[in-house]
Formats: sequence, C-alpha cells, structure tokens
Amino acid sequence: MKNMDSKFIAEMKAKLLEMKKELIHNIIQENEEVMEIVASQKNPKDIAELASDDTDMDILHIISERDKNKLLLIESALSRIENGNYGKCLKSGKQIDKERLKAIPYVLYCIEVQAELDRQKRRKRA
Repeated sequence: MKNMDSKFIAEMKAKLLEMKKELIHNIIQENEEVMEIVASQKNPKDIAELASDDTDMDILHIISERDKNKLLLIESALSRIENGNYGKCLKSGKQIDKERLKAIPYVLYCIEVQAELDRQKRRKRA
C-alpha cells in the first residue's frame, strides 16, 4: 500500500480530535474534580483547547486508567500525524490498512503484529 494520502490523514486527524474532545467532555461530566480544575481556569476555553494545554497532566492524574490509556493513544496518534509516521505499524514499520485505521484511528500495530501480540498475551495467561 502506498503512503497515506493527505485527505485521508486530514480525515483521521479530524476524527481523532473529535474523539479526544468527546472523551474529555465525558470525563469532565463524570468527574467532579476535573470540573473544579476546569472552573479554576482564568480564561474560559472550549473543551478542545482545554485538552491541549497544561491541564492535561492534572486531568490525567484523576481520570480512570481506561480513559487515560485511550487519551494517551489518541495523543500518540495525533503526534504521529504531525511527524509524518501515522499509519505505520510501530513494530514492523508496515503500513496499517486504511480500514483498520478507520475503525480504530489510534491503533498502534498492523493486524499481523496485533494478532501475534494477542497470541503471546493469551499464552502468558494460560
């Protein structure tokens, strides 16, 4: 598969930013402590701006591990978009299938590598 086209990358970036915005919004609604951090900000900001500034670390200390991991995966994907490595498997370096990225835009591995990692995880549990 050739490198990702700029239109697809832009679509994935928009999708990731929307996922991030929704996740932060849900976290804020669910967590009173996060609401206090948001309320303490000097200048009111929208959720997307809030998610991008230095309150990220404060919020990360409060939110659940599951939400924290998803937020970090989204941030990592956005960073890979910025540095031109989005859509490449972190282990094999192969291009990740576009359909896989559409389904899970923050995915780290191609399907082959992920399958092997899942097999290894199951063996460790057994």
